[in-house]
Amino acid sequence: MTEFPDIILYAIPFFALSMLLEIFITTKENIKSYQAKDAISSITMGLGNVFLGYFTKALVLLSFFYVYENFRLFTIPVVWWSFILIFFADDFAYYWFHRISHECRLFWASHVVHHSSQHYNLSTALRQTWSGGFYTFIFWLWLPLIGFHPGMIILQMSISLIYQFWIHTEAINKMPKWFEAVFNTPSHHRVHHGSNPLYLDRNHAGILIIWDKLFGTFQEELEEEKVVYGLVSNINTYNPIKIAFIEWIQMFKDAFTGRKSLKNRLLYFIKPPGWKHDGTGKLSSDLRKEWLQGNMQPQSVIKKEVFIKKATSQ
Repeated sequence: MTEFPDIILYAIPFFALSMLLEIFITTKENIKSYQAKDAISSITMGLGNVFLGYFTKALVLLSFFYVYENFRLFTIPVVWWSFILIFFADDFAYYWFHRISHECRLFWASHVVHHSSQHYNLSTALRQTWSGGFYTFIFWLWLPLIGFHPGMIILQMSISLIYQFWIHTEAINKMPKWFEAVFNTPSHHRVHHGSNPLYLDRNHAGILIIWDKLFGTFQEELEEEKVVYGLVSNINTYNPIKIAFIEWIQMFKDAFTGRKSLKNRLLYFIKPPGWKHDGTGKLSSDLRKEWLQGNMQPQSVIKKEVFIKKATSQ
């Protein structure tokens, strides 16, 4: 394990310098992406995540090693080509972790932290969960099962996390077309952080955007549809404790208060955010359909017309 360094710690100075550069650029370009209290909340959430990471990483490593030592089907050597394999395998695992975190409330309860800011900047990338590290690693358990060394897995997960830092910015509009076609970019990820019905639950990519295009969750950022950051129902607080646990509290309230069947109580943990047992709730897919139906009239922008046709066919 000593051969696989904790590169997240080495990246912290880079994070700090990048935020200072972003503040300089956005101020010069009159892009109002920072708000002091919000940024402090995000940084606090990030520091809490790093602190808790000392405990969660121990749990994750123990779980990975247990599977690797007792159940692995093959032994994949630590050589150059296996790092290429782990790159794609980890990114595939991340896509499904990220997508399920939007489609299952149990996982959304921890992931919602990252979407709770109504601003979009590099500090938002640091707004990380305090609870997810204890259970979301299950999406990666198949990697030690097929024979990847746990150290390799942790290293690649860290590389993915570091890559995703720079895409949380409005200082970069679009990357070259070939790059936008293959990789996750600021433009793609701005869509992911949008609360616009059109943008909800789109672009779950880690490093490669190809998975979203393959599995039908890709959405291009449209000039005519400016991204509105945050949640459908914003929590409106800068308190890190509330940010970390407010959705957990609300989920348990929905599940265990009032008169409901045992099945419906359990479904509050399994169904997507917005689901209600009495049918009064609206899912992101419902909001998206309503938006598309309301925007099916002829548009002045051909690009938007083409998109709506493509979106309704998904």
